Amino acid sequence: MYYSEIGNTKVSALGMGNMRLPKLDEQSEKIDREKAQEIIDYAMSHGITYYDTAYRYHGGESELFIGEALKKYPRDSFCLATKFPGHMMEKKGGGVLGFNGMLSGMPDSTVAGVFAEQLKKCQVDYFDFYLLHNVSEKSIPLYTDPELDIINYFIRQKELGKIRHLGFSSHAASAKTIDDFLTTYEGIFEFVQIQLNYLDWTLQDAKGKVEAIAKHGLKIVVMEGVRGGRLAALPEEQMAKLTAIRPDDSAPRWALRWLQDIPQIAVVLSGMSTMDQIIENVETFEAPAPLSAQEKDILYGIADSLMNLVPCTACRYCTEGCPMELEIPKIIATYNGVKNGDWTIRYNPAEEDPSLDPGRCISCGSCASVCPQNIAIPDIMAETAAMLTGPGR
Repeated sequence: MYYSEIGNTKVSALGMGNMRLPKLDEQSEKIDREKAQEIIDYAMSHGITYYDTAYRYHGGESELFIGEALKKYPRDSFCLATKFPGHMMEKKGGGVLGFNGMLSGMPDSTVAGVFAEQLKKCQVDYFDFYLLHNVSEKSIPLYTDPELDIINYFIRQKELGKIRHLGFSSHAASAKTIDDFLTTYEGIFEFVQIQLNYLDWTLQDAKGKVEAIAKHGLKIVVMEGVRGGRLAALPEEQMAKLTAIRPDDSAPRWALRWLQDIPQIAVVLSGMSTMDQIIENVETFEAPAPLSAQEKDILYGIADSLMNLVPCTACRYCTEGCPMELEIPKIIATYNGVKNGDWTIRYNPAEEDPSLDPGRCISCGSCASVCPQNIAIPDIMAETAAMLTGPGR
């Protein structure tokens, strides 16, 4: 494992994401704690020091699990990162915040209340890294509300030693928004976590975002390096191009190696849900082995062929608040497959699990309101339903 630094803290180049831990079943967010602990133990024994979670991952269970999983290790042997869920909160007056989106129905809280709850759940006295979750054009008004004073609250927690390094994450905010936010709060944030992979380099102007962050001299923590698995399973024709050059390298390894020579990157997070995944990823980060210019050009060509796809990362934010309990990421995967020319994956909704029937969507918009990629999900559901039931099915 090789290492970098954020501020004065040494961090492993590969970080353990805790949003996609092994689950007891696909219909719930309940963590298979035995399998997940095995992954954490392997990570700790193979040099991974950075562990990322958030308030709502696995329905709120991720913070509880990672606190328990890391409790047996010395506190100075790992770095723990979590996030304040302001992107799913709304001001109710008097410093009180209510939850919305898939967190709707949870008891109202305050900034201090959420932070205290997170420390307790994670069983720590401080967080090495603390982030405002999903800073975007939608969430900035709440994060910067003068009455709530959210940013100054966390600055004070840093002064008290309860936060070592303060940053923020952003999925789909523009490069300009990130630049403007950093300019307004120059010197406050030490790192930025962004969605970064060879597909989003142009699709979501990740290149511009990297340049904006570099302009402020900050380090980057990468999320969605393989785009929620989308870049881990390439079409056969495209994968053949990669295999011809590096026969022993998988699609995920290509995607992760693409990241290894971007100088601003300190940590690449991976949501590893199986032992096979973590074993391969640890091997990939034994030492930097970046791609050649020719190899990158091949990946950019593959990215061009995928540009017409819906940019779903299967984060599952959308599913938790869906009143029809639709498996939205799986339906979008069908949509993308058909759009990519794979008509064999079409199915008859009437013969499938109701959760896979896009025709059941009632267009309430709860999914779109929390989608980090700003996907017009109800429109995609309608179009997919037409694909599955239309002529030639």
